[in-house]
Amino acid sequence: MQRKGVANLPLHGGHPPHWLFTRMIDLAEAITDVILDEYGHTEYLNRISNPYWFQTFSCVLGFDWHSSGTTTTTLGALKRAIKPEKHGIYISGGKGAKSRKTPQGIIHAGDLFNISTNKIDEMVNNSKLSAKIDNSCIQDGFTLYQHNFFITEKGEWAVVQQGMNTKNKYARRYHWMSNTIDDMLENPHTGISCDEKEAQALNMVATESQNTQQISIDLINDNPEHLRKYFKRKDQAQTLLSDFKSTTSFTMPAHHPVLDMDLSDKEFEVLKEAWEIQPENYEELLLLHGIGPKKIRALALISDLVYGEPASWEDPVKYSFTHGGKDGFPYPVNREVYDNSINTMRQAIEESHINKDERIKAIKRLDDFIT
Repeated sequence: MQRKGVANLPLHGGHPPHWLFTRMIDLAEAITDVILDEYGHTEYLNRISNPYWFQTFSCVLGFDWHSSGTTTTTLGALKRAIKPEKHGIYISGGKGAKSRKTPQGIIHAGDLFNISTNKIDEMVNNSKLSAKIDNSCIQDGFTLYQHNFFITEKGEWAVVQQGMNTKNKYARRYHWMSNTIDDMLENPHTGISCDEKEAQALNMVATESQNTQQISIDLINDNPEHLRKYFKRKDQAQTLLSDFKSTTSFTMPAHHPVLDMDLSDKEFEVLKEAWEIQPENYEELLLLHGIGPKKIRALALISDLVYGEPASWEDPVKYSFTHGGKDGFPYPVNREVYDNSINTMRQAIEESHINKDERIKAIKRLDDFIT
């Protein structure tokens, strides 16, 4: 079963020309109509949450063959193509500031689809948690900059979000699917695809990290003040270096900075605030304000150092063209072919209401036409 996963894509700039983007919207709507008519909402979300299918879908729409823009532009086309009243699907969130408005969008979708308040609250929480996990629990060098939350009229949901790594000029896309998640905090990514894999990437939601999660909670609930001894200020390290240069002999300190980081007094205050709240589980800890990658990493390292419970450092990542791309690679988009594809898909929908055999023939004509 395909569940969810990750795709790595090079960062490319540029925008699709208007003539292409309008066609992307039309074709995205036609393909959505066919899938919903043939398979229903659950299968549609299953495909959206499959990184391989989503990448192929982007290529079919003709934006680009592999760049980060396939995510932004494809989702932009989908948000314009999908009509909640017609399709029974609402897409909340987006890129940058729009991603922070996801909870309001989920609440609006709940009103639109008459979803219970408890279910809406749960989806808002899952939206925040999925972003926190991919941005902080999986420390692969990618910082999230867009978050898209798909909701169906039945209350099913999927997430497509993307992070950026400015050092290697790559973006990484993360996919989630509600119906296939047993535990948000254990192995939320499978079927992962990529071109590059990090040598080390902290993964606090791997099965191997489950004990580390519990120890992280215990460390917080046992007053984090005692954690200070595991860190050493950089200015202290500089003083030690100066003493070494000015003497012919030296004495090693009783303690050395075994953790390659420093938590400021302000950051320790966040840990103390978490101690006052006494989180009952790792999910509560993650969702506390101010608990980000640095503090999660620190707790994981102390867990290994003191209790011998290492977290997983295995990067969880694993990895088509129909109409051409906006950059003319591997070949330019042929507008006539594109328009014929849209018309064929629309005809397939119209014929689907007449006879299923005719619908299959229509889809086959599209396949023959493309190949």
